[in-house]
Amino acid sequence: MQYFPKKLVLPEGYFVNSSQIPLAKEVNKLLVNCGCEPFPIKLLSEAIQKSNFFFTIQNESKNKIYGFVRVTSDRGLNANLWNLSALTGNNQRLFYSVLLQVTLEKINREMPGCSISVQAPVSSFKSLEESGFILDPNGIRVMGYKL
Repeated sequence: MQYFPKKLVLPEGYFVNSSQIPLAKEVNKLLVNCGCEPFPIKLLSEAIQKSNFFFTIQNESKNKIYGFVRVTSDRGLNANLWNLSALTGNNQRLFYSVLLQVTLEKINREMPGCSISVQAPVSSFKSLEESGFILDPNGIRVMGYKL
């Protein structure tokens, strides 16, 4: 399935990175910037390292991240996008869209048929909808079952 009609392009100097594990402290800064709660550094660091894969958006001249998403999957039925975040500003929507594009392409290639769920801030909703995600019409944010 093709989610995006054309390849999105980042502004000059920005690039997508999937090989250098970002510092949990930097991911937390990005999450807080998007209105999300920060995570304990140790737990977030472990979550990033144990993820199936992740992507960051970085700038060649600055040592910080501008976008982040990590993916976990059972590689059979489900793929979950976590901590989707992008720095607020003129490029935020583009950053979200690029992260979603590269992530969905990789899931399609390596985990075809997986159902995809997303944990993301409100600021990403427009990009999620443009990427084909259907936001919950009833506003349900968390579901759980107590044993």
